[in-house]
Amino acid sequence: MLVESRIPDAVRWKRRGDALILAYHNVVPEGEEAAGERSLHLSQRDFAAQLDLLSETHEIVSLRTVLANAAGNSTKPRAALTFDDAYRGAVTAGAQEIAARSLPATIFVAPAFVGGGTFWWDELATPATRGIDPAFRVRALREMRGLDADVRARAAESGMLLSRVPDHARCASEEELQRATAHPEITVASHSWSHANLAQLNGSALMAELVQPLEWLRERFERVSDVLSYPYGLATPATERAAAAAGYGAALCISGGWVHDRSRNSYALPRLNVPAGVSARGFLLRVSGVLGG
Repeated sequence: MLVESRIPDAVRWKRRGDALILAYHNVVPEGEEAAGERSLHLSQRDFAAQLDLLSETHEIVSLRTVLANAAGNSTKPRAALTFDDAYRGAVTAGAQEIAARSLPATIFVAPAFVGGGTFWWDELATPATRGIDPAFRVRALREMRGLDADVRARAAESGMLLSRVPDHARCASEEELQRATAHPEITVASHSWSHANLAQLNGSALMAELVQPLEWLRERFERVSDVLSYPYGLATPATERAAAAAGYGAALCISGGWVHDRSRNSYALPRLNVPAGVSARGFLLRVSGVLGG
């Protein structure tokens, strides 16, 4: 009833001066099965449908345009597309859908995983819950600071079993990232060096996580954004100051909804996370601002 009413149109009109930064993770290629932390693995068909719907309801612009507060003359709210983790599926099937529509997007890369690395949350996800035990996740992020080797070691001590993840759920290779960025509207950016919980780091360990990925990316790619995506969406005021000191111009969280406050903190910018399993109508209501954000 909400979708068929004029409410989404009215809310989007009210939001026409605002913007959404959409946060995606993986895109599961046609014919492949999702695995791991299921909320992160969106089918290619659903992703393509969301892009087509978003193109009708929003002006899709680059992340750079959103951060520059370039209002433009559109009567639609703006939306920018981002991908965290540089999953192979996102870098191949996802980038294919982006390029086919000549849309801009930003892929956030944690270089320590580039070349087929797997992420602990996917390998430790159980088939029964299709995700991570919430209590273990909290410990992994706080006690183990989200550090991959430490999380896996604690999981082994606890008797947790690793699940094999398909190739599309591994991190892309450098060559795959190069092919994706051959599309002139696709840019890469930093997701820290090793996807640690930056909110639990300080001193030289924190700065290494921030400085190394920028150097690595700039040595290899022509278009590198100076925007940071916080791993797990977690940061503190100290993390934000460190990001500024490391040379980042802005930083993104994983939640928070719309970008609308022109006096906002550039190092704690909100995004709208897009999980797998959201229906087309649910997606429309979320990106219109009727639900959430």
